[in-house]
Amino acid sequence: MNDPFDFDKAPDEYGVMGNPIAHSKSPQIHAAFAKQTRQRMQYSALLVDLGGFPQAVGNFQANGGKGVNVTVPFKQDAWRLADEKSERAQLAGAVNTLIFSENNLILGDNTDGVGLLRDIQQNHKIELKGKRILVLGAGGAARGVILPLLEANPAKLVIANRTVARAITLAELFNQYGAVEAASYQELSGKQFELVINATSASLHGELPPLPNDLLATESACYDMMYGADPTPFLQWAEQHHCHKRMDGLGMLVEQAAESFMLWRGIRPETTALIEQMRSHS
Repeated sequence: MNDPFDFDKAPDEYGVMGNPIAHSKSPQIHAAFAKQTRQRMQYSALLVDLGGFPQAVGNFQANGGKGVNVTVPFKQDAWRLADEKSERAQLAGAVNTLIFSENNLILGDNTDGVGLLRDIQQNHKIELKGKRILVLGAGGAARGVILPLLEANPAKLVIANRTVARAITLAELFNQYGAVEAASYQELSGKQFELVINATSASLHGELPPLPNDLLATESACYDMMYGADPTPFLQWAEQHHCHKRMDGLGMLVEQAAESFMLWRGIRPETTALIEQMRSHS
């Protein structure tokens, strides 16, 4: 690991690549982690032209960069670019963390799923073993979290999507890892779940998937992977339907960043105070 106290050389360079990127909270998060763990590093938000991702990564690596986070719309590009991928990244079909190795290989990982699990299980103290879990959506956000959810040993995991064929494809991809099945939103009628995770982008557009009124079990939890200053439409729905515990994606954002930081620096930062601080300023 790099000596964090070697002040004779420039700080190690990291960044997050996306388009758009100005809204990213990642520089703020990683600056806080670096200060807390006394790591000598810089982390920048990097706007990348559409179609220019491989070149941007190559330039950053050639200029001595140590690693990058990757956000929309480049996570699939990063997956294709990586020379080696972790199992969770391989199955996610997307990479959000690139690590540049000593021998110039590009290593790809995906920390979204583990970030979600750490937030749900450790920050919110929710046990997933034996629970019925529903994931709304069958896009990249859903695909990135299904393996860690199945590894938590739920009774079953259902993927629901407007286009049910996409949910079926996803369920088949992961069925060797646990009890996973697909459903249309209409087929959810009469079924109940202890945990419902919104992995659709509907919240960004102020929309909500068509959910039945009897979806939630008595002791239920609802998690929206999106977050904002106000509760998302999904979390408003959860409150109206007497959901026991409602959570947004801010903790997941910080926890996936902490996992990336650990992959790069070999040290796991503490996250609780930062999540609370960011929530009070949102």
